[in-house]
Amino acid sequence: MNIVLVTGSAGLIGSESVRFFCDRGFMVAGVDNNMRRSFFGEDASTEWCRDRLIGEYGDRYAHHDVDIREEREIAGIFNMYGKDIRLVIHTAAQPSHDWAARDPYTDFTVNANGTHVLLENTRKYCPEAAFIFCSTNKVYGDNPNHLPLAEQELRWEIDEAHPFSSGIDETMSIDYCKHSLFGASKAAADILVQEYGRYFGLKTASFRGGCLTGPGHSGTELHGFLSYLMKCTMTGTPYRIYGYKGKQVRDNIHSYDLVNAFHEFYLVPRSGEVYNIGGSRFSNCSVLEAIRLCEEIAGKKLSWRYEESNRIGDHVWWISDVSKFKAHYPQWALTHGIRDILYEIFTRNSTRWI
Repeated sequence: MNIVLVTGSAGLIGSESVRFFCDRGFMVAGVDNNMRRSFFGEDASTEWCRDRLIGEYGDRYAHHDVDIREEREIAGIFNMYGKDIRLVIHTAAQPSHDWAARDPYTDFTVNANGTHVLLENTRKYCPEAAFIFCSTNKVYGDNPNHLPLAEQELRWEIDEAHPFSSGIDETMSIDYCKHSLFGASKAAADILVQEYGRYFGLKTASFRGGCLTGPGHSGTELHGFLSYLMKCTMTGTPYRIYGYKGKQVRDNIHSYDLVNAFHEFYLVPRSGEVYNIGGSRFSNCSVLEAIRLCEEIAGKKLSWRYEESNRIGDHVWWISDVSKFKAHYPQWALTHGIRDILYEIFTRNSTRWI
């Protein structure tokens, strides 16, 4: 039996992973205790997604309501499936800059200690499995903000002659910068994932994502940029822009495109790899550009206000250079642009949000 173990299985990337692999004949064991509701409130609960997965896939999906920090319970799950686990996709996390500053202890134990628990159990019970970690571009801290950027009408942009004009690659340093406490806890986990690959020989990879998005996102003000923005546009909820004149740029990768990248890595895994992954030049936008698209698609005006103070450690401009991953896995390609993503968020959530 081929089993994929997915943490954060009712979240955006976790649930996409469940569907992707169940649809390809795998059995999926999901680990998710809905901490997103604890982090961000009832609107961010992922129970609806968990119940949908259980209803859709029945015996092919086994859900475990367990905290990834609970060593005994996690060991029990790994022991139950043992070497039948072919792939671990670790998406569970505390994902917010602002929330981490309010409770640094919980943030670090979830992001760093929880990752360590999963790695050690992978080493003990299924050492041949591939281990994929959803890292973040926040491991680079605010180093991207030192790039030479020029202000345009709706966005900040980098000069075409700059080495990072096609996107930021993995050579950018993660040192000597302000990460935010969230970025620091994810960096600790990222390095652990690399070390279990390089020291113990496990097949591990850290995927350093930009904005991960899609219709399955339970977006909130503190996390889930495009999902929350479209939700506010559709429901009339006021939206706040934090700093940088609303011209801050993010690349956005659809959850399907990301999980498809995971699948490519699973087929030919490597040890201790790091990949910047995101929408690259194929799929990116500023906040102001995204607002215009949301209003156009929803046929409504968004009520928004601007606050001069940006979030600590936040990026002014981030576009991922995905060329390293594409060189290693040339069959993979991005398929969803910004307009496609926003339109799908709108159509798939119209009955939930309106």
